[in-house]
Amino acid sequence: MSAHLSYGRVNLNILREAARKELREFLDKCAGSKAIVWDEYLTGPFGLIAQYSLLKEHEVEKMFTLKGGRLPAADVKNIIFFVRPRLELMDIIAENVISEDKMLSPRDFHILFVPRRSMLCEQRLKEQGVLGSFINIDEYILDLIPYDGDLLSMESEGAFRECYLESDQTSLYHTAKGLMTLQALYGTIPQIFGKGECARHVANMMLRMKREFAGSQTQILPVFDSLLLLDRNIDLLTPLATQLTYEGLIDEVYGITNGYAKLPPEKFAAQKKQGEVGKDLPTEPKKMQLNSAEELYAEIRDKNFNAIGAALSKKAKIISAAFEERHNAKTVGEIKQFVSQLPHMQAARSSLANHTSIAELIKDITSEKNSLYSFSFHVQLTTLHSSSLPSLTWSNVWHIAFFDNLTVEQEFMTGVDTDKVNTYIEDCIAQKDPLIKILRLVCMQSVCNNGLKQKILDYYKREILQTYGYEHMLTLNNLEKTGLLKPQTSTRNNYPTIRKTLKLWMEDANEQNPNDISYVYSGYAPLSIRLTQVLARPGWRSIEEVLKMLPGPHFEERQQLPAGLHKKRQQGENRTTLVFFLGGVTYAEVAALRFLSQMEDGGTEYIIATTKLINGTSWIKSLMDRPEAP
Repeated sequence: MSAHLSYGRVNLNILREAARKELREFLDKCAGSKAIVWDEYLTGPFGLIAQYSLLKEHEVEKMFTLKGGRLPAADVKNIIFFVRPRLELMDIIAENVISEDKMLSPRDFHILFVPRRSMLCEQRLKEQGVLGSFINIDEYILDLIPYDGDLLSMESEGAFRECYLESDQTSLYHTAKGLMTLQALYGTIPQIFGKGECARHVANMMLRMKREFAGSQTQILPVFDSLLLLDRNIDLLTPLATQLTYEGLIDEVYGITNGYAKLPPEKFAAQKKQGEVGKDLPTEPKKMQLNSAEELYAEIRDKNFNAIGAALSKKAKIISAAFEERHNAKTVGEIKQFVSQLPHMQAARSSLANHTSIAELIKDITSEKNSLYSFSFHVQLTTLHSSSLPSLTWSNVWHIAFFDNLTVEQEFMTGVDTDKVNTYIEDCIAQKDPLIKILRLVCMQSVCNNGLKQKILDYYKREILQTYGYEHMLTLNNLEKTGLLKPQTSTRNNYPTIRKTLKLWMEDANEQNPNDISYVYSGYAPLSIRLTQVLARPGWRSIEEVLKMLPGPHFEERQQLPAGLHKKRQQGENRTTLVFFLGGVTYAEVAALRFLSQMEDGGTEYIIATTKLINGTSWIKSLMDRPEAP
């Protein structure tokens, strides 16, 4: 299940194993049979650390979702609540405990707070009169969760909102603690670079924690050469843009949560075996795990969607040729060898069928005639001698909404008409298109124009409130506070200077065989990744003026390494940099960093960490508010 975490430059399975060990230790504290009551949000992140088999080994017999009222019947000695430290959840737990049937044999209650124990929550349980019912109250420090061989996430859904809207630094403290855990396992990181207020806070907390634990440093040769801390608010533009990589588009259209996507089942129905044709089509979404453990997915996920057709076609021919080999197997040894390869070949064929179906689903939304985002190829998967694979004919289907949206985005990113009311946005509001789509575009126009003229801003606000309801006034206010939507306070717009200096727009982005990170947005190079690229070579001193135009300080810190632990780099050996995004990162940015890691003359390999994997929709949604009902 976790082998893919060990394949990369840094073995992230060490981090996963450390988290599993702590979980086992806590479960063993609660002797006897157990039932776990889950805060529903935690089930996804925990699924990346431990499967049910591990829990079963430690006498977990039942699992329930935390909800009000009485707990479901379970003949177990221990009830363990796995919860985030939220006051509203304490009220539900209190209800569960109070409604416990006293006539039955008493059960022991335990609470495991994730990621930190909370005095406020314990006080709430005390007020409800149930604090004394708990045998164990503990915390499980689940800070950084390994998502893939080069990707870590804290899955802190409110981190951006807390930092930039509510001035709550809790998630920054958790980040610093997570980085200290990482250094305990992988050695002290000698250099820390950062840009932004939050980055500065995290670095300060890390340095302070290091001083406090000065005597207990682990003697481990450093795995990471440097750490780069980046505030999300230094690059507000990138998450607003539509991601154009395969993985990015899956996330944009269907959403990827804890490494899984739920997809419409109809395209997968065609993969049914003969004999099942008469059965009803499935109605439940198809849940698919998406990570580098799947060979084909690892190969195609970071490609621009325009390159997916050719990649799938090539893979189909390779698999077809592999199955044809059976005709050449004459001797017993050759037949035996073919049979031994059969499970892998069948898995590859099934994987190809799945990704063909996903690509078809996305194609229905994104394809168009125009050369800006055109798509035309033909893959005949029936050559694989399997009725379980659909034939795939990809033709040009004009989907106006996607194309027009993309055109407007790219106009804003290149500085076209950002200082006037956009007619496409007006039309979308008039047609009552989804509000989040409107907000993404208006915020993008604001960011690319360093704010909107008061008259234009008021016009957009009025149109949105009159069309979608005045309850969205709070949301618009939140977007202003975070700097996503703001009035223009000076006549100077720095964005064109930043765009030109850092080459954020590449006119002829090669989507099929990319030579620059701009392929992930078909022309736009993410500002966050360009800063990362420049830091590696030639260094930030070459862009001092641009750095001053971006919010927050930029800094460099050095951490003293214990004697004898200085890394001696071999000739031609790459540096390893951990890039930490405070406030979220998109899959397109992750793809761009992977591209930099694979560049032959790059000299640096990147491991990516973040408070949360986001896209424009989930990001804007986290900032939306509705007034409480009276």
